[in-house]
Amino acid sequence: MAQLLKGAEVVSALNETIQSDVASLVSRGTTPTLAILRVGEKPDDLAYERGAMKRAETVGIAVRQIVLPETVSQEALLAEIAKINADATIHGCLMLRPLPKHIDDQCAREALLPEKDVDGITDGSLAGVFTGTKRGFPPCTAQACMEILSYYGIDPVGKSAVVIGRSLVIGKPVAMMLLQKHATVTICHTRTVDMPSVTKRAEILIVAAGRAGVVGAEYVSAGQTVLDVGINFNAEGKMVGDADFAAVEPIVGAITPVPGGVGTVTTSVLMAHVVEAAKRSLERS
Repeated sequence: MAQLLKGAEVVSALNETIQSDVASLVSRGTTPTLAILRVGEKPDDLAYERGAMKRAETVGIAVRQIVLPETVSQEALLAEIAKINADATIHGCLMLRPLPKHIDDQCAREALLPEKDVDGITDGSLAGVFTGTKRGFPPCTAQACMEILSYYGIDPVGKSAVVIGRSLVIGKPVAMMLLQKHATVTICHTRTVDMPSVTKRAEILIVAAGRAGVVGAEYVSAGQTVLDVGINFNAEGKMVGDADFAAVEPIVGAITPVPGGVGTVTTSVLMAHVVEAAKRSLERS
């Protein structure tokens, strides 16, 4: 039976550190503050917003909600982002996406300053990930994977790591973050030939394929650590990962459950980024 890499334990440890850092910042006259910028009333956005606000309250981070109508113009949205950029009391911004179709998503993303991009959506933040510099922040899900490895004492140094998926949200950034930790990294994708032969050789396997149950027993081998980033819903409405848990878990050494794994950690990473943004702002001032 594989070790379950549960996110709740990682969250608890992260929250403890965040609360301590928040207290230190507050004692110096700075309250870490997150702006949540939402366009419209999409149920998914509302659910994520509630979760973020609850986690922020838990760790002592202030939240400002900025809600714009679904019909907001590009110019009005950019003007709101400019206000966030200019407000020194706002340390980070979570812009809920996808935006309405009439909004240029790339234009909106790039309008946000990287130093306030706590969700890792700007090109500046991604450049920071690829160069290993503190410019912006990595995408929260990619960072959540690294936090799980760290908490459970799984050191990437010298290990063979395989990432399934090449998106800018998880695949590419987490590959770079593993590389910075001195893993030897391979990225698999839809054009990879004989993918199971590649993934079976990994010591660390990160699955971000975007398809429910696509990774089965033939993809894994004994002793592997598998981080399943997938969030899908099957025909019965049950949340499942990109790995077929029932087939994979008896074989590998350790695996994140879905739900209760990587996704659980993501919001705490967001809060940690807000705190780090506040620290950097204080240093600059």
